[in-house]
Amino acid sequence: FLGVCGGEFSILRSPQSVVFRDGSWPIPGERIPDVAALTMGFSVEEDLPWPGLGVGDLFHRPQATVLVTVKGVDKLPVKGFSYPIENAVPFSLDSVANAIHTLFSEETPVVLQLAPSEERVYMVGKANTVFEDLSVTLRQLRNRLFQDSSILSSLPLNSLSRNNEVDLLFLSELQVLHDIASLLSRHKHLAKDHSPDLYSLELSGLEEVGKRYGEDSQQFKDASQILVDSLQKFADEMFNLYGGNAVVEVVAVKEFNSPLSRKTRSILQASQGKNDNPYNLAYPYNYDYSVIFNIVLWMMIGLALAVIVISYNLWNMDPGYDSIIYRMTNQKIRMD
Repeated sequence: FLGVCGGEFSILRSPQSVVFRDGSWPIPGERIPDVAALTMGFSVEEDLPWPGLGVGDLFHRPQATVLVTVKGVDKLPVKGFSYPIENAVPFSLDSVANAIHTLFSEETPVVLQLAPSEERVYMVGKANTVFEDLSVTLRQLRNRLFQDSSILSSLPLNSLSRNNEVDLLFLSELQVLHDIASLLSRHKHLAKDHSPDLYSLELSGLEEVGKRYGEDSQQFKDASQILVDSLQKFADEMFNLYGGNAVVEVVAVKEFNSPLSRKTRSILQASQGKNDNPYNLAYPYNYDYSVIFNIVLWMMIGLALAVIVISYNLWNMDPGYDSIIYRMTNQKIRMD
């Protein structure tokens, strides 16, 4: 691998069926979704020549993959395997979400993609039911923080303030982590079904704290430590909810090399506006497109040939010789 490393990819928790090797092998930022797909047992378009991921048990794949992206810092002192990121470009797990939705559409798996600070949310399957009470807008997040059951009552703020908007944005993202684990604990049966689940979260509150106070400030140091503790606790909770059969990953990146532009869907499933597709691009085909195309094509050709043959025979038919109706009628007339 050639390039400049600009972040860190860490594995907080993983089951025994997924093998991660300890080493300092750089991973390209655009191949992180392929790592998530391979750990879940899905195929990828191109081979991944990355020695950090080994061949695990193909018959016991993880029941969930949780990927948390933290912006504003190159690395976090979390427990687990960590690998440097080469060429930290924006990425998304849309391909993994589409594969889950296509292969397990009848079982309605849980797919949640959320960026609290940008109010971006995407839910598929049973996630709409499990996380219907999850705060997703900035106003909802602010109100959630000042409720009795919020993390403010138990979290040591140290130098952070409850009266600063930047601090509240950072704390609200931690509140989302707590609420996701709490809401999922009320529906533990979903973690025991046969369909894999996917969680993709993007946190940018730490980045805003660094811009507001500076990366050498006490506020930034306290926020980083609080975030590490919260991520570790969140990883343990999600790992235990899935019975030790979940992969929890963290991507820490100071800033992406290029802006990320992707379509999202509102939690209320609002209709897409006219500007969602300004270039009038065609929708992506799924895996069943070629099968459906051949079925429809050859069925239409067969029906067309059948109509031609039947029409030709009817046109050249001799009513007095070929039709049994006329033949029986002529015999009856002769007998009378």
